Amino acid sequence: MKYCDLTQFYSPVSGGVRRYIEQKVAYLRSQRPDDEHILIVPGARTEKTGDARSRIYTIESPLVSRTSRYRMLLKLHIVEEILERERPNLIESGDPYQVAWKAVASGRALSIPAIGFYHSHFPEATIRSISKFFGRTATEIACEASRRYIRALYNKFERTVVPSPALAELLRNWGVENIANTDLGVDVDVFTPEGRGDPAVRASLGIPPHSILLLYVGRLAPEKNVKTLFAAFELLHARNPGQFHLLAVGDGTRRADLEGAREATGAVSWLPYCGNAAELAQIYRAADIFVHPGILETFGLVTLETQACGTPVVGIRGSYMDRIIFTNQAHWARENTPEALAEAISAAAATDYYATGLAASRIVRERFGWHTIFDRLFGVYRNVIGEYSP
Repeated sequence: MKYCDLTQFYSPVSGGVRRYIEQKVAYLRSQRPDDEHILIVPGARTEKTGDARSRIYTIESPLVSRTSRYRMLLKLHIVEEILERERPNLIESGDPYQVAWKAVASGRALSIPAIGFYHSHFPEATIRSISKFFGRTATEIACEASRRYIRALYNKFERTVVPSPALAELLRNWGVENIANTDLGVDVDVFTPEGRGDPAVRASLGIPPHSILLLYVGRLAPEKNVKTLFAAFELLHARNPGQFHLLAVGDGTRRADLEGAREATGAVSWLPYCGNAAELAQIYRAADIFVHPGILETFGLVTLETQACGTPVVGIRGSYMDRIIFTNQAHWARENTPEALAEAISAAAATDYYATGLAASRIVRERFGWHTIFDRLFGVYRNVIGEYSP
């Protein structure tokens, strides 16, 4: 079999979607020796790289963000040329915009089944933005327009893969059919608790030896709610100078908020990106508490990885991420405010977070290894290919 991933959510510094695809390729190479994989993504130039088992096609596309390095794939005719040449057995679309519609259209033209992976719940982010500036009527119109769009697009796929049962139920209520639930996973050989709290790693990162190290990994973007995180950290520092230190790994349009917190506290460190899984695991293990302020996550892959490394998570209750948190959520913030998040972090810091993190690591590593996840997902692929009627 030959499988194709097609997405715009892919850049030299991107996170969850890129790791998902890279792990899928690694799974194919180790577990499915007769299968091939092709990846079609935007890039700085149009070219092909790879080998007989796995090939990456980049299509020259304009930048839409200089920090996240995301690009908008506009040369859709090249997508179809690649698909016609490669003739995969299945196309998986990883974003909900023009590329998704092209995946559907090309799949039908070439008699190839196409599925959509619902990585980003973008309607909720759009609706929240509108509600801040416009009245109730505009928000209701936006809600209905979003539902219609999602229903119209994803019902054209043979299957819609969703990484959250609660989100899957919401989409069903919106009228999306043929939904398949799946989880994302972790590389259990890399993300382990061995070496947790290594002082040498903390020293290499410039972390004061007696501070409680808080960690955030992800884009510095509005939809990640990092403004609340940085404001909460400033409150923590004002109340307890020197007790906490924050390390943020990632870049984005909210970098100014991070720089403001660093100037206000003198206790913020920043890494623009960490693309090496082993180095990222070391960073997870160096932290005492991982803080994820997100309220729009469809899954929350970084929270799974950090728990696998034995580091507990603190955040804001009520996202689709809650179900994969295996550390105690009793102290999590109950509202999306800097004050509530600061209180949650303080409460978690007063517990035995080391023991809590190790207990969560055992659960994550047992349930969420990538091999287990992909065994299930490739079962979905087999069903789609077997049932497909051009």
